[in-house]
Amino acid sequence: MRLRQLEKQVRRLLAGLDVPDPFDLPAFCASVAAARGRDLHLHQLPQAGVDGTACGLWLATDKADHVFYAAGTGWLHQQHIILHEIGHILCDHVAPGPSPSDVTALLLPDLDPATVARVLRRSSYSAPQEQVAEMIATMLNERAGSAAARPPADPALGNLYDALAEPFLVERRGL
Repeated sequence: MRLRQLEKQVRRLLAGLDVPDPFDLPAFCASVAAARGRDLHLHQLPQAGVDGTACGLWLATDKADHVFYAAGTGWLHQQHIILHEIGHILCDHVAPGPSPSDVTALLLPDLDPATVARVLRRSSYSAPQEQVAEMIATMLNERAGSAAARPPADPALGNLYDALAEPFLVERRGL
């Protein structure tokens, strides 16, 4: 899929979402859960990203969505991983991978594997649905960054902020 087509598709999807402004990840997760009528739980994935292991994973049960994200990374990267997985949830992606019972036994040993509807795990971003999920995460993070990047009230600090931030500011691009 071409980049412009991908951006257009993701913009349409995001237009139908209740995205808090300023962006707040827990509030956004609650909004997604409410829109889907399913609980959404976030869990740290302790060994994520080590030796080719996944840094993010979505596990759907019959009643809830569980998003697992890398524990050993910064909060901005964690937020991006979570938003990427939510992108898969919003698009209802399905991918081949380990059996739901294998993943469930490893991550949620107290959960009955029979209740797991699907597991989506990734460590590569080349598949088309990975590109869509990545674009969703990127656009949501751009929105979050735009909302958070407000200059200080003090005029002197505001001028310094403008000078330093100018090269890094991202337009909202209609999000």
